[in-house]
This record gives sequence, structure tokens and C-alpha cells, in this order.
Amino acid sequence: MNLLNKFLLPPEKTAHAVEVDKIFNFINVSSLILLAGIVVAILYFVIKYRRKSENDMPPVIRENVKLEITWTVVPMILVFFIFGWGFQSFMKIHTPPDNTYEIHVTGQQWLWRFTYPNGATSTGDLHVPVNRPVKLIMESNDVIHSFFVPDFRIKQDVLPNRYTELWFNVKETGESDLFCAEYCGTGHSDMTGKVIAQSEDDFQNWLASAKSPQKNSNMSPAEYGKQLVQQNACLTCHSLDGSEKVGPTWKGLWGRTVTLSNGNTLKADADYIHESIVDPKAKVVEGFNPVMPSFKGQLNDDQINAIIQFIKQQ
Repeated sequence: MNLLNKFLLPPEKTAHAVEVDKIFNFINVSSLILLAGIVVAILYFVIKYRRKSENDMPPVIRENVKLEITWTVVPMILVFFIFGWGFQSFMKIHTPPDNTYEIHVTGQQWLWRFTYPNGATSTGDLHVPVNRPVKLIMESNDVIHSFFVPDFRIKQDVLPNRYTELWFNVKETGESDLFCAEYCGTGHSDMTGKVIAQSEDDFQNWLASAKSPQKNSNMSPAEYGKQLVQQNACLTCHSLDGSEKVGPTWKGLWGRTVTLSNGNTLKADADYIHESIVDPKAKVVEGFNPVMPSFKGQLNDDQINAIIQFIKQQ
């Protein structure tokens, strides 16, 4: 990374980032040179041709065809040069190689879910191997989102009822911030995550362990529930300290009388929490919008029961 990038931009962690930064820096330097030239010319003309007396009358100025052609053609050549360079980079960024590793991405209010070819899944954090092209096939379950990783210089809208794609090749191991760059509702600012770049061996080991999140034999049901809550980013919308988020807090929820949006009341028991996980729009709590996605098919009964045990302790 050059000195200019160090002050203006995040680290360059992909070949895309290097390519984008070259164009960005060229435009910045060209603009600074033009700005300096224009400012110097203005100052020179202001001093040289200033009005020296009340009787000083400026001469009649005729057109200068050569000068007009020059200041029209030169910027036009510069613009076409930048366009051609940018178009070449655009095509590289949007044309993945044949041997890409494909990961399915689902955006929903307000989390990212990633599904890998072996069936492994992760929520919030995207795991990728280094020095290997990775292709993301993306869709949204609800509204428009935007997948944005500043370190990679990639950003792509994620749309409902349509697939969008992007690809990248990470050069080094480490973590990079992941954001949603399209305002998508109340929890938009919480729709963040990490892209975790790992060596090939570490990535394969993680894939094997993530294929089916299992309860450790030493875990209590509540501890397993906590693990599942973290893996599924439940705390993005629900708090444990009583603070209000997109969804109702879990603090003191168990056994409490809950008022629904239709005015009915019920007790927060196992049946209610189970139904709220698999069919969250069936009974919506008063004062909250029906925005929670269904986890039917994503969590089995044993996992849901573990989450219930975790909620019981809050």
C-alpha cells in the first residue's frame, strides 16, 4: 500500500482492491495537478491583468481557436482514458474465473447467512480460503440489502426474488469488516459481520466443524442454546439487559404475560417461544413490527428447546 492509500483508504486485501486503488489514485493525482494549474493561472491573471486605474480599459478579446480546442480535447482524452481503464477493471471484477469456490449468501433483516457447498452454515461471519477465488451467489429474503467489504473494494446489491453475484481472491489471512450498505430498516446499522480469511488447511478444518453445529457432551442445554443464539445472530434484534431493540427483550421474558398486537395476552411459555421461532408472524408483540424471519427448517426441535432453556435463564 502506498502512502496516499494509507491515509485515504482501508488496507488492500484483494487484487480487486489494488486495481481499484490505482484508478482512484490516478484520478486524485490528476485532479490535484489540474487544480494546481488552474489556481496558479488564476492568480497569475489576477495579478498581471488587474485594473491599474479608473481609465484602464481592457482590450477586446477575440476567440482563440487553438486554445479552445486544446482545453476541450485534452480533458476529453483524459476522460476516455479513465473510462477505458475503469471499464477493463469493471470487467475483471465482474467476470469470475471458472474454478471459483461458490458460497450462497442470504441477506435478511438484519443479518447475513452463508451456506457452503458441504452444507455448513455460518451467520454474520463469512469464512473464506486465501489465494483461492471465491464467488458469492446472493439473494435477499425481504428487502434490498448491499454486501460491502471496504478492504476488498467490493459492493453489490442483494435483491429479493433475484440472484446477484460477485467474486474476490483474498491475498492474506485475517479479518475484514462486512457491512450492509443499503438502508434496510431499523436494524440496518447492526447488520454487520466479518470476512475471515484462513489458510486452506484452517478453512477445511473449520468447514468440517461447522457442517452441523453439535452440542458438546459437556454442555448443558442452556449453554448449547447460548451457542445457537450466537451462531444465528439472535442478539442482533433481542437484548438480554432489558434494552429495547428491533424485537422484544429476553430479560425476564419467561413466564411473563405478553400483550400482542391484536390486544390479546398470553403467557411466555415453551409453546409460545417455539411458535415465535418457527412462525414469528403468528403472534406479534404489541409495539413491534412483524419483521423476524422464520427459522423453520433451519433449527430442529432439540436446538429450539436449547434456545428456550437459554431464554429461561435471562
